[in-house]
Amino acid sequence: MGNCLAYGNGCCMCILRCPAFGPRVSITQKAGKSDIMGRRKDGAFGAFSGSGKLEKNSLSQEIRQRLDEYGVAIIPVPKEEIVREKLELKVCQQYALNEYAENIILLDTGYAKIMTPFFPLEKLRKVPGFENARYVDPYAGGKGNSIRYLSVAERDNSMKAAGIENIFCGGEKSGLFVGHTEAISTGSLAGHNAVRYLKGMKLLELPIGLAIGDLISFANKNLESEDGLMTRYTFAGAEYFKRMKEKGLYSTDPGEIRERVKRYGLEDIYGEKLI
Repeated sequence: MGNCLAYGNGCCMCILRCPAFGPRVSITQKAGKSDIMGRRKDGAFGAFSGSGKLEKNSLSQEIRQRLDEYGVAIIPVPKEEIVREKLELKVCQQYALNEYAENIILLDTGYAKIMTPFFPLEKLRKVPGFENARYVDPYAGGKGNSIRYLSVAERDNSMKAAGIENIFCGGEKSGLFVGHTEAISTGSLAGHNAVRYLKGMKLLELPIGLAIGDLISFANKNLESEDGLMTRYTFAGAEYFKRMKEKGLYSTDPGEIRERVKRYGLEDIYGEKLI
């Protein structure tokens, strides 16, 4: 809770449940290493999670119907309630677009995912269709959201924590990454290399000729600069998506991607049973 008090809007009762289970703990710091803290454009540490969940049944029938039919609903925000500054606060820089300030954008995830870090409930309920809106995650999503990127481990490109023999990391612990795909990509390599370490094998580093390898290397190198600490890395948009296209790494053709992986001798590398 202290992190959210220091760098956010206080505890908003998010899914981490710090009041019940205690704050997040850094294993790398407990092992004696210093973690890296990401920054926002204004120099403040950390970043707000970029979305929340509304109870779908608390919304109007018209909005629910739109979500059921299309999976998305876009509702204009009254002009006097538009706050563009919130775009700079959020983790997901690929969504830091004016459209996300000028509209309430909902995605159907079972709940109604609201694509903004927070929205004061008393103001949200003034928007037609949201008169009875209720947050389910974070519970106090009207005042704030969880704060992230305060404890990134120093690591090499095999995902091994720097200066510690037996800790491997992935996801946001391993860099200023955004998204499930990035967590799976980095976590898979970390887990694979953890087994290699146990077997006394050489650790695997993915080549920069593959998108995952380039993402891991690029994000790690950029942590050395002030600007790099303010940048988020994702395959889904923003700065790294542009880099992928510039380097010819972006493709939606599974066959082309498989051939590229084959050229590096890494086809089905994670399918090999090591123990």
